[in-house]
Parts: sequence; structure tokens; C-alpha cells
Amino acid sequence: MRWRLLQSLFWAGVALLLTVSAAGADGDKAGKPSEFLLLVQISLLIAVGRGLGEVMQRIGQPSVIGELLSGLILGPSLFGWVWPEAQHAIFPPSAEQKALLDGIAQFGILLLLLLTGMETDLKLVRKVGRAAASISITGIVVPFACGFALGQFLPPDLLPHPEARLVASLFLGTALSISSVKIVAVVVREMNFMRRNVGQIIVATAIIDDTVGWIIIAMIFSLASQGSLDVYSVGKALFGTLAFLAVSFTIGRRIVFRLIRWANDHLVSSAAVITVILLLMSVMAMITHLIGVHTVLGAFIAGVLVGESPILTRQIDERLRGLISSLFMPVFFGLAGLSADLTVLKDPNLAMLTVALVLIASIGKFGGAFAGGALGGLTRRESYALAAGMNARGSTEVIIATIGLSMGVLSQNLFSMIVTMAILTTMAMPPMLRAALSRLPLGKDEKARLEREEFEQSGFVANLERLLLAADESANAKFASHITGVLAGGRGLPITVLHVDPRTEQREKKGDDEGSLEAIVRNAVRAIAEADQDSTGKVDITTRDRKEKPAEAIADEAKKGFDLVVIGMDKVLNARGDFDKKIEDIAAGFKGPMAIVAAKGLHLEPPATTSFNILVPVSGSSVSRRGAEIAITLARLHDTPLKIVYVSTTRDKGARRRRASLSLAPEEAILKDTAAAAARYNVEVKTALRANTAPDEAILEEISSSGADLVVLGVDRIPGDRLNFGSVAQTVLSKSKVSVLLIADGEAPQKA
Repeated sequence: MRWRLLQSLFWAGVALLLTVSAAGADGDKAGKPSEFLLLVQISLLIAVGRGLGEVMQRIGQPSVIGELLSGLILGPSLFGWVWPEAQHAIFPPSAEQKALLDGIAQFGILLLLLLTGMETDLKLVRKVGRAAASISITGIVVPFACGFALGQFLPPDLLPHPEARLVASLFLGTALSISSVKIVAVVVREMNFMRRNVGQIIVATAIIDDTVGWIIIAMIFSLASQGSLDVYSVGKALFGTLAFLAVSFTIGRRIVFRLIRWANDHLVSSAAVITVILLLMSVMAMITHLIGVHTVLGAFIAGVLVGESPILTRQIDERLRGLISSLFMPVFFGLAGLSADLTVLKDPNLAMLTVALVLIASIGKFGGAFAGGALGGLTRRESYALAAGMNARGSTEVIIATIGLSMGVLSQNLFSMIVTMAILTTMAMPPMLRAALSRLPLGKDEKARLEREEFEQSGFVANLERLLLAADESANAKFASHITGVLAGGRGLPITVLHVDPRTEQREKKGDDEGSLEAIVRNAVRAIAEADQDSTGKVDITTRDRKEKPAEAIADEAKKGFDLVVIGMDKVLNARGDFDKKIEDIAAGFKGPMAIVAAKGLHLEPPATTSFNILVPVSGSSVSRRGAEIAITLARLHDTPLKIVYVSTTRDKGARRRRASLSLAPEEAILKDTAAAAARYNVEVKTALRANTAPDEAILEEISSSGADLVVLGVDRIPGDRLNFGSVAQTVLSKSKVSVLLIADGEAPQKA
């Protein structure tokens, strides 16, 4: 059976080659490139590249190695050496045919740099910036000097323009000094070391290396385009680069965020945001071209700014990455392999030079990074892990070599040597880094931080990306604004303030006044920034004054994608004890999680002067855990105490007594887990167990005995014609003398 399958595949391949040869011959006769041939080339590069990439991943290597190897296999290094006629038929040397595939690959370079920029975590760089910067300096200077020196002593026949040796030496020095942040990040992430201290330093250093490297490459491109060392032209390009970076990270950051938000909010197409991102990348690449530097810098900075956008949803991010990874990466890296001819290494002199290139690149980068780690205060094991990680060139090296080849700075033989070096150093990095990282001990403080971050990533608050505040102008609305600002300030989440009170139709725009909802949000964010060093201290606030009814206004806003709506209205309950009609309308228009605020007592005063003494009831249900997470977040960011009380989920006294007579171990375990979650943030915690009391009575009794001024209660939405969260929530809202914050799920579950 297998033999027949192999025979079928063989004859199918022969038929394909004959068809391709005929198509190539027809194209040559017509003097036009063949679209059919282009499709065959792309299909082969994708199929072989992705297939070998899968094999590489299964043996612990990055998939980019498989994509590079696909080009080497399909190119003159193997296929062209074994069967040159067939290889020339599929990949003819005609300039017109090559231009088609090269155009796709050149656009792929920009997309790869966009993706690299999106993976650049500036917060991580800022967090370990001092250590990473010092390590990056030595990690760049040492291999750069080695590469520059090598370029000065290269034989003239390896240089396309021996008279421009300076440019080639600068290019070679830069190529040897840059690490591939993508490869480094993938390996560190696969080993679950991304959040380890040394893992963060490794990735941050690679980010700095990449950023500095692309700026240098852009400058060298300007130098090469002039053909000589023109101080005026180089100075102009340098000034233009600095100005471009300054504008990009100030005004440009806000423009990019607003464009992405505008596309997300106003365009109905599911691919609208991706279209805007691609246009941003193209425009910024064209700007860098106009100022005299390479387009890759514009694409890379565009990726950084896009990655920093707070409303870039995971779905959009994954779709864009999927497009790049499945199409453009195999084509670009496959074409790089096609351009390399490793058969030249049969020349002993070139083989020896390639070995020397690999050794100089590895020793220079490894030694520079290791010395930088020692100077940065790292231990010997940490410095070794850092140096091992920095030695991977991978995709970055190939992109640089391809640019150098297209610019005429590198010869074909030197390009093949650099590609060989990139493959060998990249394949050597994962096992070396795994061995180094596996020997690093885990400190007590680091272990506590990792457990806390693991808890956050699986929680509700950590996955919030955008908040909606639906409120009127009441004192309760102002307290809701303060709550919203606290939740958003910890992570810099964008907020939309929707004024749903009819009085806002006549009110003036007073978003900057001290008493406005927007000003209260900003004050809360600033207060959080002072208390939390990880907070950015800034959030983007959008104000909406809607003339529609609350249900229509909230439904219109909800289409734009919000993870939580905070509701703050003057009246929460009506005279019958049901929710007010406006709150019901808002809840009807928003299908996601919601937080309903009911301010009482001191929280009716200006929020800037308030403090929290929080009580959170828990029962082990998913909604109670969500309420506990919100309560922990508020207590952590406000640096206030937290009282956790276990309450029964049933009002049946007999059932509670029978349950209590058996064992209280599950209840105690729930209290212990919640207290442990709070302890990760050094929150002062007290616990109480009230398993034999009705839940609403237990909560009201704890309010009186604990002195709490805010109850955070996770509740389920009960199916029905009216908004209803059950008798416990209704009783606590109506009888509590302190503020209540209900944390509710979205739509009510349907009855079976």
C-alpha cells in the first residue's frame, strides 16, 4: 500500500515537473512571467517550508529553521545540484519571473518586522531596562568589532564592490551583533521562562539588540545608497531617524491607538482593524524611505506601536500572525534559502572562511553578552544562560543578509556563508539555552511573583481590555467613576464614559471639570499610579453623550467590544425593591459582565477622599470567585484591608445543618484559597466562616461586626422578564447600610 502511494506521488511529481517545464517554456517564448509558475513556486515553498517547520518543532527547533531548509532543499544547494533541469524549470533564472516572487518576499520582510515589533514588550524593557541596556551594549559592541574587523580582512573576491569595503564591514559587524528576538522569545516561552527574572532580561536584551540593530541597518542603507561617506547625507538620515522615532513614540502612539479604535468602533467589516494595521505599516515604511533610511525601520516601529495599542484584541492579533506565519514567512525564508548556494562550500577556502565566520560570530556574541551579564550583576549561571540565548541569529540575520544582497553590499558567496552561520547558531541555541535555564534555581521572591502572575493570567481582571462606564451625574455615578478608574488604572485600560442621564442633553461639555465623571476617573488613575509602581498612570478616556434611551445607547456602544460595564445610576432599586428601569434597560442592552454600583454612607462624598474596608462573601461558585478577584484588586490598589467570609449557597436550614454536621473542610479550603490569592499581593486579610446561617443574614451580620464600608458580591443573573440576581443580592442591596458592588455575569443562563 505504501509502495503504491509512493509510486503515485512520484508520477504525480513527474507530471507536475513536465507541466511546469511547459509553462516555463511558454512564458519564456512569450517574454512574460508565468502566473502558473508563481503559484507552483509559492505552493512548494509553503508546503515544504511548513512541513519541515513542523518537523523542526517536534525535535525542539524553531520552525523558521525548517522554512530556511526548504529553500536550501529546493534551491541550487540540493535540488539544483541533483536535478538542475527540473530546478531551473520550477525556479527559472529570468529576472521577470524572479521579480514576482521577490515582490511577495519584500512585502513579507515588512510584515515580519511588523510582527517582530508587535512582539516587542516595552513594559518589559522598562522593567529590566537598566540591566538589559548594560548587557546589550557589550553584547553589541564586542561582536560588532569582530564583524567589522573580519570585513576589513575579507578577500576582495568576496566583496561585490571592494572599493566600498567600509560599508561591507559595517554591514557585517551589524549582522554579527544582532540577535533574533523572535527565536529567543519563542524558546524562552516554550520553556516557561518568559516571566523568570533571567528570562525577562534575555528577552529585553534581545529587544534592545533588535531595535538598535535595525536603526544601524537603516543608517548603513543610507550610507550605501550614497556610495561614499557623505557626512551631510548621513547626518540628514540620522536626524531624520531620530525625529521619526521621537514623533512615533509621542504623537504617533496616540494616532495609531485612535485609528485602531476608530476602525474597531465604526467599521463593520471583521478585517477592518487588520486593514488599518497594514496601511499604518505601509505609510510608516514609506516615511522612513523618504527620509533616506530603509523601510524595515518604519515597519518595525509600526509593529511596536500596534502592539502597544490597548484595544488590540487577541482575535485580531492571532489572525494577523496567522496570515504572516502561514504565507509570508515560508515564502520569504524559502526564497532566502533559494538564493543561497551551499555547494560553494566545497571550496576549502570558502569552507574555512565560513567556519571562521561562525566561530567569530558565536564567540563575539557569547563573550560580549557573558561579560555584560557579569557587569550587570548576574551570576555565572545567569550570564551563561543570557549568552546562550543571545547567540541565535535566526530570522533577523537572514533578513539583514537579504537586504545586504539586494543593496549590493554582500556578494552571493558571502550571503550563502551568512545564511549558513544563521542556521547553525540558531540550531545550537535552543539546546544550550534549555540546558542553561534548567540549572537556574528559583528564589523565594521570584517564586511568589510567578505564582501571582499565573493566578492573574487565568483570572477575570487580567483579561479585561476595555471598560464601559454607563452613568448619570449623581453621587452614585461619581463613586462608580472612582471604581472604574481604580480597575483601569492598574493596567492602563481604555475607558468609554457613556452619559445616559437625559439631563446630559442640556449640560455643557465639562469633561475636564473637577467634578465631572472623567476627572474623577483620572484622579483615581493618578492615585493608583502613586501606589502601584507597575501602573502607567495614564488611561485613554472617551466621552459619549447620547440622546437615545439608555437601552439603545448601551446596545450601540456594546457593539464596539467591551469586557465589563460599570453601571452608576442615581436610583438602584425602586419602591418595590426591584431594579430601577434605567438599570434594567442598560442590562438589557449589554450582554457581557457588569458591575452595578450602589454607593451609601461615606462613599456618597467625593471619591478622592474615600478609603475602602472591603467585605467579600465567597461560596466556591465561579461568580463568587469573580467577585473575590475584583475585591482583591480594589484592596491591592487601594492598600486597604479585606474581610473574606464564607456563606452558604442555600437558605434551607435543615440542609445547612446536615452539611455542617458532616465536615467543614471544603468551606475552609475555599476560604484558604481566597486568602492565599489575596496574600500574593500583600493584602491584609481576615476570614470568617458562617456555614450555618442564611447567606443574606450572614453578610448583614458581618457588615455590622467587621466595620466594612463596601461589600463586593459576585452574583448570577436569574432568567426572567425583569433583572434579577436572586434574593440574597436583593436583600443585601435593600438592607445594607454600606456600599454594595454587584459583579454579575452576562446573559442569564437558559433553562434546560
